[in-house]
Amino acid sequence: MLPEEKMFQDIDKIKRLVEEISNREKAFIDVRIETYWTVEISKTLQDLRVVEGKDQGAAVRAFVNGAWGFSSTQDINVDSLRRCIENAVKIARSRGGDLKIIELDPLEDHVKFPVKVPPESVDIELKVRDVEHLSSLIASKDYVKSYVIRYIDLKLTKAYVSSDGRELIQEMYYSYLRSLATGRERGIESMAHDVKGSRDGYTIWSRWSHEKIAETVLRRLEGQLRGKSPEPGRFTVVMAPDVVGVFVHEVFGHLAEADITMSGSVVKDKKNVKIGSDLVTIVDDCELENGFGTIRYDDEGVRARRATLVENGVFRELMVDRTYAALLEQDPTGNARAESFRVQPLIRMRNTIMLPKDAKVEEMIRDIDKGYYLVSVRGGEANLDGTFQVGISEAYEIVNGEIGSPVRNMSISGNVLDILSNVELVGKDFDIEYGMCGKGQLVYVSTGGPHVKVRGVQVGGFLS
Repeated sequence: MLPEEKMFQDIDKIKRLVEEISNREKAFIDVRIETYWTVEISKTLQDLRVVEGKDQGAAVRAFVNGAWGFSSTQDINVDSLRRCIENAVKIARSRGGDLKIIELDPLEDHVKFPVKVPPESVDIELKVRDVEHLSSLIASKDYVKSYVIRYIDLKLTKAYVSSDGRELIQEMYYSYLRSLATGRERGIESMAHDVKGSRDGYTIWSRWSHEKIAETVLRRLEGQLRGKSPEPGRFTVVMAPDVVGVFVHEVFGHLAEADITMSGSVVKDKKNVKIGSDLVTIVDDCELENGFGTIRYDDEGVRARRATLVENGVFRELMVDRTYAALLEQDPTGNARAESFRVQPLIRMRNTIMLPKDAKVEEMIRDIDKGYYLVSVRGGEANLDGTFQVGISEAYEIVNGEIGSPVRNMSISGNVLDILSNVELVGKDFDIEYGMCGKGQLVYVSTGGPHVKVRGVQVGGFLS
């Protein structure tokens, strides 16, 4: 019997156990059970590693006297869960506090996200050949000195049971491909990467050919090795969807996670205040097709909904969990997510995107005498006060309304609210990217948006 099948059989027993202890201890209790099947293939110049594994376990929380207690176990049976729940109750009682949480109406649901090609039905030998073919294309250039290709398939099943009558099951797949190459030419060293993802099974290679992925990585690496340095100063820039997505997630989105907001982020106390151009609408979406952050329910059993962070330039709401929804008297958004059953859920983004408008990319570029076209990013940092620096891994000059030479070692910096206010045009196109977000825990997310034109962006060299 597969672990998830036993989970389905035992869910009634777990529900009765939760009700029993909740009634006795006057506590809110929830249990999150997860089973994992993974295949990971890693390829470098020197090595090929293939790891297939399974994992399972349960996370238990108890809310008593205004405080949370947490416990976890890899033994998914009633006796182990009983010990876990009782331990979580003891921890919560020992802490005490003044927190509140929202409770929800009873609900039963079983969600199976659609899959075209179940990854477990594909031979590992084929997956290895796909990774090796990509690596051979990337390694074909003399300036490439090393590379790392990492491919992951994940099948994840989650069951959630709570004392407020939630009984929820979700079955989902993730496929992830990260390609990174480092190069050296004429004394210059740099690196470039590309990430692809899928939620409908073993479909990455049919959506993006090996050649297309390698071409992207090599083009970015060549630009960093052979491009010119940026001219420091303030310029009008056009951001491609990759850069827009990372900006709205990394620079802005974290500031709108309620736990970070309430610790002093720049958007604290700005609800219904205009913070950007009328053209700017940013949402954290839970239903984006093929998005890495697409879920039906979060890890607190909350029905996920779209969180509208900015609407036509006006800051509207925060992303919340059960605790912050109660504290802020806000409707829950379903943003509580955990890396695994071993940790408690935190407020996390899902698919954070800027919504498109009606401009054409050519229209954005043609009126720029001197500026830059920003295509992809390579990391950076953002602060609570809204200041940031983001490295750009692929960029080009814009000269007299035309895209020109590649630019290397570039960064943009400034304050997030200034950038949002200086948006001049938002495109009608739209694309999403795939990745993992770290906030003490790693979770899969997507980011995206259209092309966006912004004036007065500070351009400089990238500080690694």
